Amino acid sequence: MVSDIDRDERKRKLDHPKKIVLVDVLPEDQFRQLHLPGAINIPADEARRLAAELEVILYCAGPQCHASDTVANEFNAMGCSNVRSYVGGKHDWLKAHLPVVREGDQRAIA
Repeated sequence: MVSDIDRDERKRKLDHPKKIVLVDVLPEDQFRQLHLPGAINIPADEARRLAAELEVILYCAGPQCHASDTVANEFNAMGCSNVRSYVGGKHDWLKAHLPVVREGDQRAIA
């Protein structure tokens, strides 16, 4: 069973990371255009490269996008028990005016 994570908890974990991996599961071109600070890009077809002992928070575009659910279920099936899904994704993050990284940026911007 994959548990969801909300924006506030996700923000707390971003501010005080403890062995977590924030993964954008969308294609590389979409990741480069806009992603959350600290995120790495591992498209769905490459998801098995993550280490099982890390806490993994997956996200995609928003509630109508199911890419992160698909990958979360795949991780779960592989026995990774510390996988969370940020259902709100980029849409929720942007709605809260939290920082993002845009293509060409080397730093997070609001």
